[in-house]
Amino acid sequence: MFLTIPGIFLYNSTSFYLLRPKTIQMSILKIAIQKSGRLYEDSLQLLRDCGIDTNNGKDQLKVSVNNFPMEIMYLRNSDIPQYLEDGVVDVAIVGENLLAEKQRSSSVVQKLGFSKCRVSLAVPKDVDTDELSYFQGKKIATSYPNTLKRFLDEQGITADIHVISGSVEIAPNIGLADGICDIVSSGSTLFKNGLRETITLLQSEAVLAKNTRLGAEKELILQKFLFRIKAVLKAKNSKYILMNVPDGKVAEISSVLPVLKSPTVIPLAEKGWSSIHSVIDEDRFWDVIDELKEKGAQDILIIPIDKMVI
Repeated sequence: MFLTIPGIFLYNSTSFYLLRPKTIQMSILKIAIQKSGRLYEDSLQLLRDCGIDTNNGKDQLKVSVNNFPMEIMYLRNSDIPQYLEDGVVDVAIVGENLLAEKQRSSSVVQKLGFSKCRVSLAVPKDVDTDELSYFQGKKIATSYPNTLKRFLDEQGITADIHVISGSVEIAPNIGLADGICDIVSSGSTLFKNGLRETITLLQSEAVLAKNTRLGAEKELILQKFLFRIKAVLKAKNSKYILMNVPDGKVAEISSVLPVLKSPTVIPLAEKGWSSIHSVIDEDRFWDVIDELKEKGAQDILIIPIDKMVI
């Protein structure tokens, strides 16, 4: 983005002087996201939750953001790691599995918690062993040859790796391979194709990765973006909780609520009772609720949190 300052005339007793326009380059953080695929919708939603305007991006491959110093590039998933390494984009929302496979020079700055999957080995259902030794000398079909080869080399297994760009699950059924290595989410696709998962090579989720040569000005914009992301992620993993408790139980019940520095305690109109407000982690939700009830909390209300700035 460029900002042009109009020329200005100055006058003294003998002459006019024109100060020529100056062009100031303003830093823009270029971010890549998938133009389609597993990460696309969640990536867009994260940007929206961070207050970044993506509404003018329909059917465009490059979009300028009106309310944040950012430009969005919609790219093919397989191209993103190379574009990131080359500096065509500064940051990207991409799967860890793809970064590991492409082996490009980039740095993961934040895990994003969505599009979780794993890269796993799978065999036909009638194979009666889960041992890695099954694959010794066998044919393995995969879209992740680099990830698979590294793993097999580390484990001392020699196998014939057959690279397939898509529909890897069908390979054993047509006699092309003895097993596969592919991404697995729920496992339903494996089941439908008569396969079962045996060994996990890599756990993966969407991450925000950056070019390792990011300049100071763009690094500053990235930190502002990260601040927003962390506020959004913290809110998604937390719940606001309100409850009524006897005054004699306030200290005991407050000790069960560790997320904030201390809970808010408000006296109720009914003498001897107070309302406690706090935040609890999503992954401990039901355990905390059970403990609060055991300690005397009543009328417990749970409210979603939009953003949470710590």
